[in-house]
Amino acid sequence: MSVDKPIIVTVDDDPGVSRAVARDLRRRYGQQYRIVRADEALQGIDALKEMRLRGDDVAAILADYRMPQLNGVQFLEQAMDLYPFARRVLLTAYADTDAAIQAINVVDLDHYLLKPWDPPEEKFYPVMDGQLEAWQRADRVEQAELRVVGDRWSAPSYQVRDFLARNHVPYRWMLAEDPEAAQLITAAGGPEVCRLPLVVTADGDALQAPTQSSLATAVGLSTTPATDFYDLIVIGGGPAGLGAAVYGASEGLNTVLVEAHASGGQAGQSSRIENYLGFPDGVSGQQLADRARRQALKFGAELLTARKVTGLEPHGQARVVSFKEGEQIAAHAVILATGVSYRRLDAPGLDDFVGRGVYYGAALTEAPSCQDSEVYIVGAANSAGQAAVYLSGFASTVHVLVRGDGLEKSMSAYLIEQIAEKPNIRVHYRSQVTGAEGDGHLERLRVEEDGEERLTDAQWLFVFIGAEPYTSWLGETVERDAKGFVLTGPDLLAGGRRPKQWPLRREPYFLETNVPGVFAAGDVRSDSIKRVASAVGEGAMAVALVHRYLEKQ
Repeated sequence: MSVDKPIIVTVDDDPGVSRAVARDLRRRYGQQYRIVRADEALQGIDALKEMRLRGDDVAAILADYRMPQLNGVQFLEQAMDLYPFARRVLLTAYADTDAAIQAINVVDLDHYLLKPWDPPEEKFYPVMDGQLEAWQRADRVEQAELRVVGDRWSAPSYQVRDFLARNHVPYRWMLAEDPEAAQLITAAGGPEVCRLPLVVTADGDALQAPTQSSLATAVGLSTTPATDFYDLIVIGGGPAGLGAAVYGASEGLNTVLVEAHASGGQAGQSSRIENYLGFPDGVSGQQLADRARRQALKFGAELLTARKVTGLEPHGQARVVSFKEGEQIAAHAVILATGVSYRRLDAPGLDDFVGRGVYYGAALTEAPSCQDSEVYIVGAANSAGQAAVYLSGFASTVHVLVRGDGLEKSMSAYLIEQIAEKPNIRVHYRSQVTGAEGDGHLERLRVEEDGEERLTDAQWLFVFIGAEPYTSWLGETVERDAKGFVLTGPDLLAGGRRPKQWPLRREPYFLETNVPGVFAAGDVRSDSIKRVASAVGEGAMAVALVHRYLEKQ
């Protein structure tokens, strides 16, 4: 690696603009960074290749959108292969804003900057300060490759890939019949002995059909609590849980978040959330979850992954949480943020193909495999609409099956408009799946539309049909409504009576359950608003109520 200063590259075919960008960059960053200017896109690519050969480090790449040889998006796409860790900024006129927004998906654009940006102290330098700080904080060491070997239509193989993807662990997927995969299987004992999926770590360790817990440990995720007592235990890593962890830790509470699968929850599976405050260009669920996770860690929260909670009991002033493995931890207060899961579709044959063509939720790991195929989606809410828009970029046709007569009552207007603009999305009203067939994986669906049933070829079905809470593990400890959602605050005061066995003279706080010091936030709470923003807000509010509870003890 070169010991020279890191480089900021700017590419613009307008010499005047190019000189102005370089001038502004040198004025602010010239002492810490070397500024390299190119007047043509291909010249910029050649310069980056030379830097790569010399071992130079590139911190940021700025490219104008309108260039004749390659437009800015195409240029950044090629530049990303050479310098994947460099921050990518697109310079664009107001008329090209739509193209810049599309670039967020194509090249994982970090920022687009509208021209002109005078004065730079207000419109240019704050953006670049943030980008360069992010580059400096990032771990820029290219990680050795994690490899996953399995069968295409294997549910356990899908579960491993989904777990790694949702936990932001990069990996390379190989089919068992590939030559390199066959060598790995032979090294692990041969096809007669080796159990798939096979995960080979960067250190060469081979895990055969690993459990989530063993896989989490192997890839460096934290699974063991650092202590047995905390100020606050947050159960569930969706938006509400992550919000609670951020606010709890930032306000001085010794906080641990426990997640059974991956941070982000149901929202973390969303391909793009476009109505979340502060993200006018949209943000993927994974990006939002990763930022929140890193934010919680920055404030000192402890995050446990692949740990399933099976019990909650009050013991004096402590609230004791039990894990599936028998281990226990305790805290002064607990926030339940376990969210919801998609309900299973009740149709003959479907359960046989879960993870083998039938997926509950977005299953973003499967999207590239849907290339040029027909995809079926069941559902009429935002999650179904987001998946339809995303999958339309891969599939030849996306069929959205809706039981009702329209989408207006259940889906946001912006998604309805996007679906209408996609020529390869077809919405089928008064439709439902009535059965599934296949040999080892989904091959055909029975679909009823307007009372008529037909059999159609289909290898991909994504289901979004409402939600049910994961609360059965609470037993009789925490009161719930008829659907299993946790009752809190005023909902516990039916007929003016306090909850059974409520030991305090005061009434429960707004998000407090029938157990003092145990709160609920987000989708798991009865009559909550099913939105990412409201879940984050409830997580923050629950922490404020935890402080009030602790002050009164």
